[in-house]
Amino acid sequence: MAQQNITQHRYTDGKPNVRRFHQARWDEAIIFELSREGQRGILVPSVEKGIREQVGDALDTLPESMRRQDPPNLPEIAQPQVLRHYMRLSQETLGVDLNVEIGQGTCTMKYSPKVNEQLANDPRLRDLHPLQDEETVQGILEIMYRLEHVLKEISGLDRFSLQPAAGSAAIYANASIIRAYHASRGEGLSGSPDEASGRDEIITTIFSHPSNAACAQTAGFKVITLYPDEHGYPDLDALKAAVSERTAGLMITNPEDTGIFNPRIEEFVRVVHDAGGLCAYDQANANGILGITRAREAGFDLCHFNLHKTFSSPHGCGGPGAGACGATEELARFLPTPLVDFDGERYYLDDDRPDSIGKLRPFYGYAPVILRAYAWVMSLGAEGLREVAEVSVLNNNYLLQKMLEIPGASAPYAPGKRRIEQVRYSWEPLAQETGVHTEELGARAADFGVHYWTSHHPFVVPEPVTLEPTETASRDDLDEYAAILRHVAQEARTDPEMVKSAPHNSTIHQIEHEPLDDPSQWAMTWRAYKKKIG
Repeated sequence: MAQQNITQHRYTDGKPNVRRFHQARWDEAIIFELSREGQRGILVPSVEKGIREQVGDALDTLPESMRRQDPPNLPEIAQPQVLRHYMRLSQETLGVDLNVEIGQGTCTMKYSPKVNEQLANDPRLRDLHPLQDEETVQGILEIMYRLEHVLKEISGLDRFSLQPAAGSAAIYANASIIRAYHASRGEGLSGSPDEASGRDEIITTIFSHPSNAACAQTAGFKVITLYPDEHGYPDLDALKAAVSERTAGLMITNPEDTGIFNPRIEEFVRVVHDAGGLCAYDQANANGILGITRAREAGFDLCHFNLHKTFSSPHGCGGPGAGACGATEELARFLPTPLVDFDGERYYLDDDRPDSIGKLRPFYGYAPVILRAYAWVMSLGAEGLREVAEVSVLNNNYLLQKMLEIPGASAPYAPGKRRIEQVRYSWEPLAQETGVHTEELGARAADFGVHYWTSHHPFVVPEPVTLEPTETASRDDLDEYAAILRHVAQEARTDPEMVKSAPHNSTIHQIEHEPLDDPSQWAMTWRAYKKKIG
């Protein structure tokens, strides 16, 4: 019998077919539902008699007011069932280690080298406690100190705090520093929110990360939002009309979430400075400009980086993260505390900073994320960081060309021009032709083992999807991803119900948007859920 070609079905005319995919789907109960009274995953040995005689009962050292009246309501499950439960859940997810992950634009999802995971899992780091004496944690303090110097070089700014737990926390820190700076000059916020005086306005743009507007408002500012001109750039004339004696600052992303870099950014900064405001550079997505542009040369007073994005520490599904916020020498006194310093012999945490905006979270940053980011930077070096940016831009513009070849897809603004590290595309032509919308296309794409993010409300770009390939995607990855979207777009024409009723091969499901706006229809915890259905 002739040997069969087991790979032939994967190719047509020498080109790979869209990959067949079917995800595991388990009707898996919530772990509390799996609980059975008396089951145990591990039996903790009793305290030895000699130790008990020496130490006594630990509970006796706690005040009565700090003791639980009832034991914690934890599930009781045997070890094999625990393992089976979480293994099943792991089979129902998509992620960068499993599929081509370029569809969560603005989030810089990239491959994280596994050697960095080994470092973060080293017992010498894993078993540290944030309340240990500084003398016992000199190693991680040195890494934090060294990483700050790397970030200073990359940005050109003078001091960094690694204390914020995420990008939004770092943005809030910068908004708070702007508030503290103006307060120190007698121009701070005063009165009620409706009657505020002084410098109470922050200017941002519609295509900057939404956290800039949200954090500025949380810090007490009124927010003025600029919209793009016909070329997709923030409107400079609108900025000039917006600034006044009430302007506290500009908080802006560049390149914006469209992937368009504002070439007039220095002029934006100058206009705000001339009005007496400060400028904060949101560099959560710095992947396409590492080693090429710096916050200092553009004139910024503040900036931040997401170590769990650009610097290749895993994103962590919204946490844990590390938002490193930087400042010029003039503003460094306001940075969150503590800062890590070195006296020539030992590293220490400096809390003696009376002008600081204080802590944004307990302790000092998230050490494993910081360690991974430091390892990534040191493995690349300065030339490697610039290559990261160059390959990211190359990948993005290659994908841009592939996407524009798909009938029904477009890239609004800046026609014919290249983008930096991502593009916000629009499926509006396809939707008008077929009635199939971007959320439905994304759900159908999941049937082929990939996904994309559609959370871009309000839809300033109609029917949007933002793709960001980063430097870790290969040409084969980009070709495969584009082929899947081309296939799904063609299905929207030939079999729209197949797309509208998707997914069929994936564990995800169609979302009913209306209940999400009604707090009575959802619960944040198992206890809240039980209370609502009870």
